Amino acid sequence: MRKSLQVLSGALLIAAIALCFAWPYVTMEFAGSAHYTEQDKREYAFYTPDVLKNMPRVSLHYDFDFVNITGPASLVHAIRYYDAVDSGKINAYLESMGYKKQDNCHIQAVCWRGNDPQEIITVSELDSPKALLVSVIYNY
Repeated sequence: MRKSLQVLSGALLIAAIALCFAWPYVTMEFAGSAHYTEQDKREYAFYTPDVLKNMPRVSLHYDFDFVNITGPASLVHAIRYYDAVDSGKINAYLESMGYKKQDNCHIQAVCWRGNDPQEIITVSELDSPKALLVSVIYNY
């Protein structure tokens, strides 16, 4: 009886440690939205697609957003560059990655498409506060 109690206690301890370690990732997987910076290492690694990770930083002040839109089933990943108005470096980066500028866009922005038919990248100029917003939208 004592031996089985020790085994059960050990198993429960291991399960509790595993749950404590995995819980932040479980909550991120089911999150509807997130606002984070590059210093939030766990969120940055989990939410940020490579195209945004490698994008040139055109401002010293920037942050990231993630939104999971149910209904039309879209994931939106965005980086907002504050006090930035020139999207030239961003456009050059997207061209170098094989993205093509689209003639029209579903919002007031410049839309880009690559090889993935479910992916759209938008580059918007915001007035208040003055910022550039780059969004990667995956429609499923």
